[in-house]
Amino acid sequence: MTDHAFVPDDFAVPAELITPRFRLEPLGPQHNAADHAAWTSSIDHIRATPGFPDGKWPPVDGMTLEANLADLRRHADDFAQRRGFTYTVIDTDGGEVIGCVYIYPSRSDDHDAEVSSWVRADKAELDAPLHAAVTTWLSTHWPLGTLDYQPR
Repeated sequence: MTDHAFVPDDFAVPAELITPRFRLEPLGPQHNAADHAAWTSSIDHIRATPGFPDGKWPPVDGMTLEANLADLRRHADDFAQRRGFTYTVIDTDGGEVIGCVYIYPSRSDDHDAEVSSWVRADKAELDAPLHAAVTTWLSTHWPLGTLDYQPR
């Protein structure tokens, strides 16, 4: 492992997770408009989701599409540099962005990785299935050790 890598250099980071109801793919600038629409439609719902307790995200007043694009570029750069991994969640029925999953190194010594996820308010029924699928995926296909991922 290099000094900045979150996962071993020889680990092939998964390009996707596919389930019958949603799929995950790396979040990037190409998702800007759909990502922005997804989270801005669900600010209160996301803030109430386990794992978003600090009240800083999403911003209550939203953000411009340009600021969102900068945020997506930062996440894509983290992914490319293997510092952290953000996936967009896409509904398999309509192909719409319905959420995000964030996988980053833990800031505490109690866990190896911090994981958080959210879904749009109108897809709230997918929150628990997303949590279960991501937990299984990370536990069986990733070299992450202990996870801090708030239960649903």
